[in-house]
Amino acid sequence: MSLNATIYTFDITLNDTDRGVYETVSFRIARHPSETEEFLLTRVLAYCLEYTEGIEFSKGLSEPDAPAIAVRDLTGLLSTWIDIGTPEATRLHKASKLARRVVVYAHRDVRLFLDRLQAEPLHRKEALRVQAIDRVFLSGLVAMLERRMVFNLAVADHTLYLSVGETTLTGPVELFSLTA
Repeated sequence: MSLNATIYTFDITLNDTDRGVYETVSFRIARHPSETEEFLLTRVLAYCLEYTEGIEFSKGLSEPDAPAIAVRDLTGLLSTWIDIGTPEATRLHKASKLARRVVVYAHRDVRLFLDRLQAEPLHRKEALRVQAIDRVFLSGLVAMLERRMVFNLAVADHTLYLSVGETTLTGPVELFSLTA
């Protein structure tokens, strides 16, 4: 018997002063049984940190060659490929040929991942951005995870400030880039 995905609903007040984005964002997202809570919440945070017109989640495992999150322009052309975790270099190589911008949001230690990518031939390697969500911040958010969540997320100077009721979490988002 196969396990079904679990649906989560998020209502987020987003105040991203770094990018000048002030929106109320609401969406439902499916968590596959093989997906960790950290991965799910990194997807949610990446969606918020990249929020713009044309952003959408992929269909997950049913579209293995698609990014976890995509931004498309008004013509449907892929402009930003957003992946989660530590994708393979071949996947990022392909992504950099398909989209003008490629971003990876990591929820684990990225040092080995960056070393591995640095050693691989990647198209437009210098344009690839890796953003690491603070692991302590993420574990605090995992402890509060519910099937329906309402929270405020403020972003200032690459620092996340997340408020759920009386609880506030704070943590940095580290930005890494590769050299050609």
